[in-house]
Amino acid sequence: MRKLLIGTLLVISSFLLGLLIYFLIVTKDRNSGFTIDLTVKDNPEGQIYAGFAALSITPEVPDRWHDANNDARYNPKDGDTYEDLNNNGRFDAVWMAGFQNSRPAQGVHDELWARVMVIGDGTSKIAIVSLDAIGFGADDAIAVRKSLPTDLGITYTAITSTHTHEAPDLIGLWGESDFKSGVDKAYRNFVREQTKQVIIQAVERMRPAKLCIAQDLTGAANLVEDSRPPYVMDEGIRLIQAVDMIADTTLGLLFNWANHPETLWNENLLLTSDFVHYVREGMEKGVFYGDSLINKGLGGVTVYVNGAIGGLMTTSPSFPIKHLFKDTLYTEPSFDKAAAQGYRLAQLGLLALTDTVDTHMIEKSTISLRAKTLKLPMTNPLYRLASLFKIVDRGYSGWMKIRSEVAFWQLGPMSCLHYPGELYPEILNGGVEQPTGSDVGVAPIEVPALRSLMSGDFRFSIGLSNDMIGYIVPKSQWDRKAPFTYDYKDAPYGEINSVGIETAPILYKAMTEVIKDLQ
Repeated sequence: MRKLLIGTLLVISSFLLGLLIYFLIVTKDRNSGFTIDLTVKDNPEGQIYAGFAALSITPEVPDRWHDANNDARYNPKDGDTYEDLNNNGRFDAVWMAGFQNSRPAQGVHDELWARVMVIGDGTSKIAIVSLDAIGFGADDAIAVRKSLPTDLGITYTAITSTHTHEAPDLIGLWGESDFKSGVDKAYRNFVREQTKQVIIQAVERMRPAKLCIAQDLTGAANLVEDSRPPYVMDEGIRLIQAVDMIADTTLGLLFNWANHPETLWNENLLLTSDFVHYVREGMEKGVFYGDSLINKGLGGVTVYVNGAIGGLMTTSPSFPIKHLFKDTLYTEPSFDKAAAQGYRLAQLGLLALTDTVDTHMIEKSTISLRAKTLKLPMTNPLYRLASLFKIVDRGYSGWMKIRSEVAFWQLGPMSCLHYPGELYPEILNGGVEQPTGSDVGVAPIEVPALRSLMSGDFRFSIGLSNDMIGYIVPKSQWDRKAPFTYDYKDAPYGEINSVGIETAPILYKAMTEVIKDLQ
């Protein structure tokens, strides 16, 4: 009996040891020693330079499928079948990210892009990339940054995602099943290479430029809703237009707004950047009513970057969006609804740039910048399991910790804060609460509001920068256990897709530090 017990314990111990070794291997640090601790300040004032570029990251969708029960999920047990259009004997699915898993694309509605703005002051250069993707993890962002030629002279690169819920899975959570990654490694490598190349192109195209910085802080409030109390949004539109000093033509534009690009919702099966597509079309080519041009476009390349979208900021199926010129209200998901929303945003942006009161022109200035790496504890058990089964294929930088990053930069009357996930707007704009029913009895930690600490009249906020860690929830509002806050019957959404309860306090502290370091 004793020998049996000892043998059983040895088997169990060996299994647990093997499991630990396997976990350490699959979560090993892929970028050991990589860290950013960057400070740029007190450079001399110089001529502004800007360059823009765009490259497609649209994948091929080789096969099609028949959805027998119209549930937008591929399941042969439901009678779903596929057409092997490339005759290779298998279903080549492009798994779409953002809603349910097992959602293969049926085709392409509009191109997906890697777009970039590079601006410089003659001494420093900052590259801001926007990918039409649900997110781009830290390992991917670091891989791109390491691959960039040093002679580009880029001081800092921020790779962000529009967070469209209608693009291929680049994180892993939306594959064929809960236990299969949705990432196609060949496509991921393609996106990495296109991101590298688009940055190179933008640097090569840099020209002496003047910047028009503008904003409309209220006009888009009726185009987004907050689906979780406290109801705080990040509804302001902020823009940077770069105009060629010699040719007097628009090189490109950065468009910053905060909302989930999920207006088409979960039954759409066509790859698209959602309303973002129409924002960029409107800014570049103009806003039309039929064949009549209502607002002239600027030309150039528009780079859309998202803001504080936690909470979450959305355009739910029943949320009404009004047609730009008619009385039609769109209350069901459709491309018409996404177009109405995107073109309305574009019109607001175009009008903001003509407002002589709330705009500022810059021809000469200096960039100051602070960026640093940090570590976040990975306490979400589902994320840990996803790492164990290589569903989410990202490395750790310590025991149960992941590497991430924050940054802050200033240029003339504007400043810009970068953070790695979906920030709850109350952390940015104020309004963090300690609601009854929260899991921890602490007063708000993430105060004062980050935007109140930032400098300048134009205060940009860019989420999902150089990582995708999910929601950044105020600790005092954390709610996984009953009784639930705000009289919810079930646990609110957000925490289940967060790295953990300490994420917001750690990131808030790091962001306040990089802001204060430049002031």
